[in-house]
Amino acid sequence: MSFTRRTLLAAATAVTLLGPSLRAQAEDVTINIGYQPIVEPSRVPQADGAYEKATGAKINWQKFDGGADVIAAIASGSLDIGYVGSSPLAAAASRELPIETIYLVGLISEAEALAVKGITKPEELAGKKIATPFVSTAHYSLLTALKHWKVDPKSVEILNLRPPEIAAAWERGDLDGAYVWDPVLSELKKTGTVLATSADVATWGGPTFDAWIASKAFAEKHPDLVTAFVKVTGEATAAYRANPEAWSADSGEAEKIARLTGAKQEEVPALLKGYIFPTLQEQAGADLLGGGTVKAVAETSAFLLEQGKIPSVLSDYAPYVSPRWVSDAAKLVN
Repeated sequence: MSFTRRTLLAAATAVTLLGPSLRAQAEDVTINIGYQPIVEPSRVPQADGAYEKATGAKINWQKFDGGADVIAAIASGSLDIGYVGSSPLAAAASRELPIETIYLVGLISEAEALAVKGITKPEELAGKKIATPFVSTAHYSLLTALKHWKVDPKSVEILNLRPPEIAAAWERGDLDGAYVWDPVLSELKKTGTVLATSADVATWGGPTFDAWIASKAFAEKHPDLVTAFVKVTGEATAAYRANPEAWSADSGEAEKIARLTGAKQEEVPALLKGYIFPTLQEQAGADLLGGGTVKAVAETSAFLLEQGKIPSVLSDYAPYVSPRWVSDAAKLVN
């Protein structure tokens, strides 16, 4: 059975299992979801309409180029669920925005990196123009790398550009380097070299991850819809993890991911390998969405405070990370 057919059948089953309450809730509900054009498994059920099938609700998908913009949209009330990296998540939690982490998409490995032109060692970064989206995981990783290399960030001209702007500036020759994510990163690597990846930065004490977050108000009002959303997301990860070879360059999965992200279809399999994707069961059965993620958010916040990116940190970040949703969703998986 194809992943698409299996996912849609599972989505229909989810509506039945969750019962009349979900259908009643969903009848007049529109879920506003902010996604980013990042190569990861949940692009497939998004393309297939599996989220709509599972929730029974209308979904307004909105594309964003960075987590900071997603956070701003959630803060304004225009988004209910959003895709962000650990750095914007930490910044939002530190400002006590009423959000909670509902699903850990993936640990960032080689999917984000510092690509450079004409630079062979860290010391040569001084005086150079390096772009990155501010308050993003890439920005956090860049600052962590500079600290590790003992390069003063003030000696580097760090420019705040979104991924599409980075691609254009790189093409014009306006940049010496950029810390950014795929699929833009894959284009930069064709004419540049990689000085460090986020896998390297993780070993230097700065691990990063991507996650789905939800407005607390929306989650409290529509818990079954959030659970259904998490279930579909977990099933996409499980399908990839179970048989990554099936997501080949000529597969339907690669085509759908390429269509929603702008990545080249033939590059999708390699780009997927830039993350470590934990399954729904792994997240529900371990302390991944409990102490581990809370600790990572707290440590990221402390670093952002040190860099002057946020005004203060909290004594406890647990209210912003909830293992409830993966646990509830895991119970619905056959």
